[in-house]
Amino acid sequence: MNFILFNPDEMRAESLGCYGHPAARTPNIDALARDGVRFDQCHVQHTVCSPSRCSFMTGWYPHTSGHRTLWHLLRPHEPNLLKYLKQAGYDVMWWGKNDLLATESFPDSVTAVNQHRSPSPSFTKPASNPCSLDDPRYYSFLYDPPEGAAEAHHDYRHVQGAIDYLLEGPENPFVIYLPIAIPHCPFQAPQPWHDLIDPDDLPPLRPGELEGKPDFFNLIRRNRRLDELDEAHLRKINAVYLGMISFADYMLGQLMVALEESGHADDTCILLFSDHGDWAGDYGLVEKWPSGLDDCLTRVPLIVRMPGNRAGHVVREPVELFDIMPTVLELAGVESAHTHHARSMLSQLKGAAGDPGRAVFAEGGYDPHEPNCFENWTGRPEFASHPEAMYYPKILQQKDNPESVCRAVMIRTMTHKLIRRKQGVCELYDLANDPRELVNLHGCTQHARIQAELERRLLDWYLHTSDVVPHDDDPRGCKWKG
Repeated sequence: MNFILFNPDEMRAESLGCYGHPAARTPNIDALARDGVRFDQCHVQHTVCSPSRCSFMTGWYPHTSGHRTLWHLLRPHEPNLLKYLKQAGYDVMWWGKNDLLATESFPDSVTAVNQHRSPSPSFTKPASNPCSLDDPRYYSFLYDPPEGAAEAHHDYRHVQGAIDYLLEGPENPFVIYLPIAIPHCPFQAPQPWHDLIDPDDLPPLRPGELEGKPDFFNLIRRNRRLDELDEAHLRKINAVYLGMISFADYMLGQLMVALEESGHADDTCILLFSDHGDWAGDYGLVEKWPSGLDDCLTRVPLIVRMPGNRAGHVVREPVELFDIMPTVLELAGVESAHTHHARSMLSQLKGAAGDPGRAVFAEGGYDPHEPNCFENWTGRPEFASHPEAMYYPKILQQKDNPESVCRAVMIRTMTHKLIRRKQGVCELYDLANDPRELVNLHGCTQHARIQAELERRLLDWYLHTSDVVPHDDDPRGCKWKG
């Protein structure tokens, strides 16, 4: 069986048509869900790109091997799904961004990266920030659309590279990994997708200024001047975010047509998933935060279509995104050689229900004693400590208020969510009655029993996942001679 891993960045589940959004336009993703299996409650292990990807490629939680930052990627001694498949004889073809592998890890894990087969057009005018630095909208990430054809978009070129590869006729079993950037902010897309969704057609956003939310909500709004923006601007952000998702959907459609034309539709498994979500105007916020663990950040789409799956099956019970690692290995007939904490979903792909008693976990944040983790390092242009840099407010907040990005951990069941932080506000939600997480019940007497039970399960989880022991042994005899 061949594999295509279609991995948009920062795409939350609730913003897709097949996940129930009334204004979303995602016909190709919806068709994939009708033909395949949709996991309704798939949650990531971290809400930032690099640590999430390190998790879903290894079956490890971020704390298992210290992958909690943007700067610490998978190294050659560490396992990963792509490495397993390449060693098993697959050609692993990669088009897109890298928030996963250290440079020295590519030779063992990837056959080729970003092989474009045709000249790339360029936008007449690239996307740009329409606001001046003194405008409160400057840091909202809402950009003007680029001018020019969609084919000039870097993601389109990456998908086209994969299409060319399929149509040329792969000689060996293949894995196509497509970690595209969209719908990651800034919020902009080529036309007509940029203005495809009317903000007036959107359901209400989650309100800002809610009681019981962590302090970093207000700090982000203040540092980004989001608290000065009106509802119309936030709704436009959300609408453009939906348009960006529609553009990703369009590219997926092009890829699926090529897969049919290549003759490999019947021997290829397609997995669509994202690494985390985006606030996209909800709670009066944009982007995400390393210790933010709201459902709009942790709940992502996971749709799998493979030969022999039960078409249209929906798995309502919780799964974790890193479950894709053992699932793909089982489908490929490859055994893992490392200890991990993920579960194969093969039985669900064939029509079984999930585990209703399962809890899923996510974590994030840093402690003041680990300055190598924070996003305020110098020497990185995209994180420049300069007011004109789009990430400047984030750097400023992590520098001046490090407690606002303290370590945090989440446990979520089908009915409740507990978020425990070392500093600041902890959170507890009754998801059955409050699915939008508007009323924090942490510390309430009437919910003390469920809070205590979730805290106990968190402790048991840490005991179970605190480390992994290598499968091979080291000799203990003193044979070395100096």
